[in-house]
Amino acid sequence: MKVPDLQLVIDVLDEDAGLADVEDTRGRTYQLPAEWLPGAADGAGYRVSTHAGAVTFTPDPDAARALRERSKQTLLDFSDEHDSGEQDDSPAGGRA
Repeated sequence: MKVPDLQLVIDVLDEDAGLADVEDTRGRTYQLPAEWLPGAADGAGYRVSTHAGAVTFTPDPDAARALRERSKQTLLDFSDEHDSGEQDDSPAGGRA
């Protein structure tokens, strides 16, 4: 079974610990050893692919943009859900 490629972006790079806090296109956050990520730096993006049981992290300049767009869409979706609820038409939000 072929696993679809993911993108991830380094949120914070802790050079002292050698760890990168990353977020992937599914919204998951976790830590990876920075040495696994070529050219690791805050905001760097990568395409993650698997083949024959191996995982490869390839620099991907579009990853950061794609994750920002996904985050914006998530916020818009949340806002739309919130706005579609009942509106309180009374003055001062129901307070007299």
